[in-house]
Amino acid sequence: MQKSITFDGREIRLRLGELAPQAGGSVLVECGDTAVLVTATQGTAREGVDFLPLMVEYEERLYAAGRIPGGFLRREGRPPEKVILTSRLIDRPLRPLIPDWLREDMQVVATTLSLDEEVPPDILAALGASLAVATAGIPFLGPMAAVRVGLLGDEFIINPTYAEVEAGELDLVVAGSPQGVIMVECRANQLPEADMIEAIDFGHEAIQELIRAQQELLAELGVTLTVPPPPEPPADLVRLLEETAAEGIQAVLDQTIADKQLRNQALEAVKAQVTAALEALPEEDPRRVAGTPKTVEALFKSLTKKLMRRHVLEKGIRVDGRKVDEVRPIHCEVGVLPRRVHGSAVFQRGSTQVLSAVTLGTPGDAQDLADDLHPEDEKRYLHHYNFPPYSVGEAKPMRAPSRREIGHGALAERALLPVLPSKTEFPYVLRVVSEVLSSNGSTSMGSVCGSTLALMDAGVPLLRPVSGVAMGLIKEGDQVQVLTDIQDIEDFLGDMDFKVAGTDAGITALQMDMKITGLDVPTLGKAIKQARAGRLFILEKMLATLAAPRSQLSPYAPRLLTLKIDQELIGAVIGPGGKTIRGITEETGAKIDIEDDGTVTISAADEERAQKAYRLIDGMTRRLNEGEVYTGRVTRIIPIGAFVEILPGKEGMIHISQLAEHRVGKVEDVVSVGDEVIVRVREIDSRGRINLTRLGIHPDEAATARQGT
Repeated sequence: MQKSITFDGREIRLRLGELAPQAGGSVLVECGDTAVLVTATQGTAREGVDFLPLMVEYEERLYAAGRIPGGFLRREGRPPEKVILTSRLIDRPLRPLIPDWLREDMQVVATTLSLDEEVPPDILAALGASLAVATAGIPFLGPMAAVRVGLLGDEFIINPTYAEVEAGELDLVVAGSPQGVIMVECRANQLPEADMIEAIDFGHEAIQELIRAQQELLAELGVTLTVPPPPEPPADLVRLLEETAAEGIQAVLDQTIADKQLRNQALEAVKAQVTAALEALPEEDPRRVAGTPKTVEALFKSLTKKLMRRHVLEKGIRVDGRKVDEVRPIHCEVGVLPRRVHGSAVFQRGSTQVLSAVTLGTPGDAQDLADDLHPEDEKRYLHHYNFPPYSVGEAKPMRAPSRREIGHGALAERALLPVLPSKTEFPYVLRVVSEVLSSNGSTSMGSVCGSTLALMDAGVPLLRPVSGVAMGLIKEGDQVQVLTDIQDIEDFLGDMDFKVAGTDAGITALQMDMKITGLDVPTLGKAIKQARAGRLFILEKMLATLAAPRSQLSPYAPRLLTLKIDQELIGAVIGPGGKTIRGITEETGAKIDIEDDGTVTISAADEERAQKAYRLIDGMTRRLNEGEVYTGRVTRIIPIGAFVEILPGKEGMIHISQLAEHRVGKVEDVVSVGDEVIVRVREIDSRGRINLTRLGIHPDEAATARQGT
């Protein structure tokens, strides 16, 4: 079946069920020359699975952009970071709309088959995922759709092109369901809170148009979205658990235990009472038969969730005793790692503790992005986030970075990008690694705060410091409570995880995920405004530790110097087979990077080596003008004159008649090899030969030339 949707002046073409016919549901979504195939398939339930087994995969093929992959194999390999982030972008709004009690394997695969640089594929993939899931017969509380919102000047625009995103002040993705906003992902250039709320509302209104179009299409196909009721545990088992555990759980909550481990131990002790009560029953008792460890765990969690949420809504007090808008105690340190580390900081909020370390690199250290579909070709700011098992008191194998780790690193990266100095002002490549040492909620925002301090400790001239806070939500009917600086239990048992980062001037990054099927924009706006007070409180604590970037870089950071040369002279600096540039590197110990536009970046372990390489390259590429005066050194003598090196790699000749005011019989009577002489460029002939003279040079010109040596 082929249909089309007109959205924001563009035609979105849909081909449902024509490709991948054995998948449960499939749709080819096209807009412009971008085409994304999305499939959804449901399998069978596996024994022992006690979670929603939903897998969402986004894939890019380089043939979509008419390119062949690099590497020895010449085929796509490990997915680039943007592919992983797009998988998460599709997964996060989809997951809350699929009932979490389902146990059948479900897989959504989105593959970009063709790319038009005017139409990014991720938004089309989200639309396709909604339709594929709906037509596959998977229980679904959708439809779902997403839009990108950009800001050019004072105007919000829907689904901007890559170029418009790059030129604008905002890159916001909003996803929604018929019930409201369900996901937000954003990078912004310090956008005021009021403008951000307006942008989200603008995107949410546009989403409703796509949702209505899907509803009409599904009705035309005869597809009805249904959700089976959740399985009900035996009522007498639920009653036994409530009679045994409710009072104990409430007592733990009333104690307002701030320490996560102590609170968990207290709750485990209450759960042990439930297990003991079940074991005291006869073996044939239905409650004991039904009360498997997994069932008891699920019911205990459900009861804890119910009581915790009621505790917050009715009393306005959280499990650790804080008010709803209160931030946990904060501790900051900078310069915590010695010697070779260029900048470091520890940021601790409650029992969440993050160590961030900064490395300053050269332009050659930038990450090459050639093997993905997107226009950006390199990254000069890299933010990596690590979440080891010991941070939550666990022992388990450590593998490659998880999707979550990659996502949190990308979020912190987006938060700090708008305040980094320009490449011209600060040519270093920056890598920040955030190590989560202890986790109790909001580690991603902890990494933003710790990394801001670490960058300042490294002497990076940030435009403004950035702080971040994670907001939560508890919603029961008309009762709503927004929580500032959530911890693990409020994340696991709450309805929202909304991360807000920014400066005192405005927001730089957002990331919101919901556990309910949607949230209205006014409540979202309340969370954004409440987050500002939390962010500024945290920022004040950070600046009390380090008020501004250090004026000096670490002595262990490489020294960088840059100069711009004529593009026509790049080959001369490199030399045949790289001979010239290798010679400079061997002579000075400096590393040299040359960009296509003629920008040369020189890095060395110390300033002296960098300056030596700078002088050599500057001398090789500087254009001489007739009449200029230089200090040079005599390199060789011939009967008719002397050759003088006036700049590194540039020689000119002083004819014997130009050596002195009087007649010179032999060149050696006036100068010797190795002598320092002051000369003027008399002429540069048609063959580029430089003729010099020592005549007619004013003493002031000579003094200036000596100073410039």
